[in-house]
Amino acid sequence: MQEAAQKAILNDRNTLLLSPTGSGKTLGFLLPVLQLLNPDKNAVQCLILTPSRELAIQIEQVWKKMATGFKVNVCYGGHAMATEIQNLSNPPALLIGTPGRIADHLTRKTFSLSGIHTLVLDEFDKSLDLGFQDQMSFIIVGLSKLKKRVLVSATAGIKIPEFAGVSSPTLLNFIPKEEVKTGLEMKIVISEEKDKVNTLFDLICSLNSEAALIFCNHRDAAERTSELLNESGIYSAFYHGGMDQDDRERALIQFRNGSVNYLVTTDLAARGLDIPEMKHVIHYHLPLQEHEFVHRNGRTARMHSSGTAYLIFHRNEHRPAYVDDSLEELSLSENNPLPQPPEFLTIYISGGKKNKINKVDIVGFFSQKGKLEKEDLGLIEVKDFISFAAVKKQKVKDLLNRIREEKMKGKKYKIEVAR
Repeated sequence: MQEAAQKAILNDRNTLLLSPTGSGKTLGFLLPVLQLLNPDKNAVQCLILTPSRELAIQIEQVWKKMATGFKVNVCYGGHAMATEIQNLSNPPALLIGTPGRIADHLTRKTFSLSGIHTLVLDEFDKSLDLGFQDQMSFIIVGLSKLKKRVLVSATAGIKIPEFAGVSSPTLLNFIPKEEVKTGLEMKIVISEEKDKVNTLFDLICSLNSEAALIFCNHRDAAERTSELLNESGIYSAFYHGGMDQDDRERALIQFRNGSVNYLVTTDLAARGLDIPEMKHVIHYHLPLQEHEFVHRNGRTARMHSSGTAYLIFHRNEHRPAYVDDSLEELSLSENNPLPQPPEFLTIYISGGKKNKINKVDIVGFFSQKGKLEKEDLGLIEVKDFISFAAVKKQKVKDLLNRIREEKMKGKKYKIEVAR
């Protein structure tokens, strides 16, 4: 797929790349984009539009790992506009953003469109589902010097909107026509009550304390379900598009680093997120569209691994046509113990990359001043102005006491348990 994408994007004006979630599409379009950039040009040369800030950040991270030498910036709602304007004053070769925020920048004239020769619409169907047609149309109309347009999706059969200006694209379809045998198992779980939360509780207790992603159809349902699980002694966080960016980011960080083992979410987490592969995906509600069901399930049983998707239904609930009638029904015991509480807590640090702090600095500080052993530290994530580190729960109190008056790289930072 990546070889075919490289050839098509370099040689053809319009490319439509279709490939399943988790198949490496991001690198598939970034590698040829790199070859199209001119190091002698001080202007935005490629614009990538994504439906969500998380996907935008993920693409930026992949680009930075490529160590290309070309500047990249990312723009999205919830990010400080003043910071973005300052970043754009020295134009990046690659600009990544959500349609709403990029349209806002165009209105403010914070960067020039005259150097943009390549446009990538990643997960463009999701952008349409989220209602970004007007913003995308507004942006594309202004791109008068475009030479290449690349549309990317994990869903086949999506109609390309006219405003994209894509005619007769080179189609690269790597979505299997027939169901490929995977390690994915699907099981039906019956709830005798219309409110399924007790059934969800019993199901989670049967998973041997292993992490799970739990999908709801609505934001308020995700929040309510997470709150009820927490009240029942199951540590969970919720995640949806209506949350502040900082809250969304913290929920993902805590899920990634094992401070929370159960993430209750909308379809926003079905694709484009940097989270570990799951052994368990739970459909608390079933989506209306089959392709969203497929994307949710794509969070487990990737490549050669195995996983299980659980579909919770009330006994008399209507089942979507895409649900196979022959699926096995799982009977649950009500006597399973609560899952083990998370091993880690997330520690917040009030400094990041822009303060010249990196992961090695945090490891050294926590080891030398905080007396932590290597096994006491989990995942560390360093952002622009803040950082987060997973620390074994039983070590947190002593750590915070030891480093309260200490300085890291000559400066005192606020360090506390993340809220």
